[in-house]
Amino acid sequence: MMSFFKYAAIAGLIAATVAPAVADDGDKATQEQLPGNNGLSQTFSACMDLSNGSTLSMIECIEAETGRQDVRLNKAYKDVMGSLTPERKKQLQEAQRLWLKYRKANCDFYYDPEGGSIARVNANDCFMSATAVRAKELEGFKQQD
Repeated sequence: MMSFFKYAAIAGLIAATVAPAVADDGDKATQEQLPGNNGLSQTFSACMDLSNGSTLSMIECIEAETGRQDVRLNKAYKDVMGSLTPERKKQLQEAQRLWLKYRKANCDFYYDPEGGSIARVNANDCFMSATAVRAKELEGFKQQD
């Protein structure tokens, strides 16, 4: 079993190795992404503009965007896996498993039971943003091929 310190060190390394921005490859999913925003969609931006600061509306916008980013992440993961050797596939699978654990633990921490309604917004935003950053990172690996 992995010690807490080893897990924390691996999680920290994963978090610290976010790939640089990737160029738009022209497909429909990327055309909707906002530049410089880790690929968050224009739909999300418009939704947040219409939320008027309502916590419930913001959470609905964030949850919908998380779904879009999850689709993007899964596509990027599948694309990268398709181009790897069996050994590298095992490495990426392990890295992805650890990243998923890290994302959950990190974003769960944002949901402070004493933090009021904004804590829920922050936790959901953490999950959405982390997913978008990881999707962008994996898209960058595919572009290196």
